[in-house]
Amino acid sequence: QAQLVESGGGLAQAGGSLRLSCAASGGTFSSYAMGWFRQAPGKKREFVATIRWNADTTDYADSVKGRFAISRDNAKNMVYLQMNSLKPEDTAVYYCAARPGRISRGQYDYVYWGQGTQVTVSS
Repeated sequence: QAQLVESGGGLAQAGGSLRLSCAASGGTFSSYAMGWFRQAPGKKREFVATIRWNADTTDYADSVKGRFAISRDNAKNMVYLQMNSLKPEDTAVYYCAARPGRISRGQYDYVYWGQGTQVTVSS
């Protein structure tokens, strides 16, 4: 059974940093594109970042470009989201997701999802 488990969420002050982790198991995730999405209260889930299976290609939402960085360690089946210069509008539940094939910004392209981790940024 393929499984994704996020960790690293919590409370941060505006301007601070957090690092989210996503542990993958039960599948060949080293060959999958991985993505991070987020959903704020009362809003639709939105794309944050994605990374190709070999990490040679990444893509970011404009709202996080230059502040967030996605990375992966295929030997450990881990994906990370380093979040710097956090803003209150980054407050959301963050989800890790996986899909076979190329990177995508579309949430419906992703097959596997984690349960999410809460990130709260105070002003």
